[in-house]
Amino acid sequence: DKKHFQFSTFNFQFAFGAAAAGLLAGAVNGIFGGAGGMVLIPALSLWTKAEPESIFPLSVCVMLPVCVLSLWLSSRSGPLPWRDALPYLLGSALGGILAGRLGQRFPNLWLHRIFGILLLWGGVRYLW
Repeated sequence: DKKHFQFSTFNFQFAFGAAAAGLLAGAVNGIFGGAGGMVLIPALSLWTKAEPESIFPLSVCVMLPVCVLSLWLSSRSGPLPWRDALPYLLGSALGGILAGRLGQRFPNLWLHRIFGILLLWGGVRYLW
């Protein structure tokens, strides 16, 4: 039986850590136009001490409104390329569903390692 974040476990340390993680994720998302979730998961893990199984769902709850806000702000500076985005949106939805089901079959340790490798790979690519 996995423990997930519940409001009954809410405390000041969690609230402060979550607010700091949210501020960092929002700033990254605002500056770069995305990638707030990439810093949110490690920040929530470090600053809130939340259960590992609850960090990903918690980050999705946080990043969805942040992404909607970013989308709205981008739309104010010009038309959005919906036609170009549609194949990506459909593919990512299908990939998310399939990977979500497949990911449940692997231990969290391996998922964390894979995520870390992807973060490193992406970071190294941006250095050059």
